Amino acid sequence: MLKNDRWITTMASRGMIEPFNESLCSEGVISSGVGSYGYDMRIADDFRIFKGREGGILDPKSANHEDFEDFKGDVCTIPPNSFALGRSLEYFRIPRDVLVICFGKSTYARSGVIVNVTPLEPEWEGHLTIAVCNTAPLPVKIYANEGIAQLVFLGAGEPCETSYADRAGKYQAQKGITHSKT
Repeated sequence: MLKNDRWITTMASRGMIEPFNESLCSEGVISSGVGSYGYDMRIADDFRIFKGREGGILDPKSANHEDFEDFKGDVCTIPPNSFALGRSLEYFRIPRDVLVICFGKSTYARSGVIVNVTPLEPEWEGHLTIAVCNTAPLPVKIYANEGIAQLVFLGAGEPCETSYADRAGKYQAQKGITHSKT
């Protein structure tokens, strides 16, 4: 564990991340674990790859699960100009006085991959559903159980007035890959 880093101690003591990797693992893999000012989360080995259909439309208000193909394995190949949904290996519990933002890792960005995760709001908990978009004209490999994105934790001076849990957010305590809900 890095010394003098209040966030690492906070994350571990509050049970914010499980499983928690207190050192940065990077040898031979895409890095994951505690970084200088954040946490590099991993992607699990289950995916939903968009397969689409002729004349189909993606509607975030009415997700069609038939547009996706389930895949489980160590390496997920995403077709050119397509995307897949995955989930974080870690389960998160965000305190009331913390907001977390997510950035894709540069290793994937350099291959045309864009990772999208919305902010983790105060008192949200669950596995993150991760949209992994392949903007390249070639298929791209995503490596399960390795780093996919970096989380940056922003501490507030005081707890928020209304948290995600207070609003009974629709994605609270999600497990597995969760499609859009209305």
